[in-house]
Amino acid sequence: MKSGFVSIVGRPNVGKSTLINGIVGEKIAIVSEKPQTTRTRIQGIITGERGQIIFVDTPGIHKPKHLLGEYMVKVSTQSLEEVDIVYYMVDVTRPFGSGEKYIINQLVNASVPVFLLVNKIDLTDEKVVKEFIQPFCNEMNFAEIIALSAAKGTNISKLLDTTFNYLPEGPLYYPSDNLTDQPESFIAAEIIREKALQLTRDEVPHSLAVEVEEYKQQSNGKLYLRAAIYTERESQKGIIIGKNGQMLKTIGEQSRIDIEKMVDAPVYLDLWVKVKKNWRDNEGNLNQLGYRL
Repeated sequence: MKSGFVSIVGRPNVGKSTLINGIVGEKIAIVSEKPQTTRTRIQGIITGERGQIIFVDTPGIHKPKHLLGEYMVKVSTQSLEEVDIVYYMVDVTRPFGSGEKYIINQLVNASVPVFLLVNKIDLTDEKVVKEFIQPFCNEMNFAEIIALSAAKGTNISKLLDTTFNYLPEGPLYYPSDNLTDQPESFIAAEIIREKALQLTRDEVPHSLAVEVEEYKQQSNGKLYLRAAIYTERESQKGIIIGKNGQMLKTIGEQSRIDIEKMVDAPVYLDLWVKVKKNWRDNEGNLNQLGYRL
C-alpha cells in the first residue's frame, strides 16, 4: 500500500482545480474563468487498490495586492514543505514569463520530486508543446514532464501511474470513502461563490465572500442552509441582488441544484447580501471568513 500528499501549484487559472475535480470524480473545488478563484487549501482524495493519494489544491501564486492575497500566496508556498510530490502546472497557451521564473525559484531547491504538468494540450499540437516546454527545462530539472488536458482527461491515467511510482509505502490517512477533507458546509459556500462569480462576470470580481451562517438538517429531510454573500461596496451589493431581486434568485437557484447533488437531499437555501467594507484588507474579517493569517 502506497500513500502520500501531492501539492498542485502554479499561476492563477492554469487548471489546478479542474484537475483535482477530474481525478476525484466529484466537484470539490470551484472553477471559474476568473484568476485567483481558489483562496485556500483544499484536499481531494482518491483511494484504490494501490493506495491513497491526497491532492492539495492551492491558490495561484501571484503578486499580492491585499491581506487576502498575502494569505493565498502563503498557503501555496507553505504547501511545498508538507508533501511528497509537487505538481507544477502550467498552461501551454500562456508563454513562459516572469511569473513562471518566480515560481521556479520557489521550487528549484525543493526536497521532493517536482513534476511539470503542461495543461490544455487539447488546444494545440505536439510541436508547440515541445517548444513550450524548453524554457522551463532550461531553468530546472524536473523529475517528470507530463503533457495533459485536465478538462478532457487526457493522460490523467499516466499521471496517476507515475505518481504512485514515486510515493512511499504508507497508511490510509483518510477513510477510503472520503473524497475531501472539507465539510459539506464549506463546499456549499464555495458553490454559492462560484455561481455569483459566473453570473456577475466582471462586475463584481474578487470582492465576494460567502459565509454559511446556518446548516441544519430538518425533521422533514430537507437541508436548511442560510448563507451571507459579502461584498465590499453598496454598489456591488446592488449588482448581486439585481433588478427586483432577480440576480440573487438566479444565484440561489443554480447553487441549490449543485448543493442538492452533493448532499443527495432537498435544500432550502436562504441567501442574504451584506456589505463588509474593504474586508480583504481587514485581518478580523479575514479570520471570520476562514482566511486565518
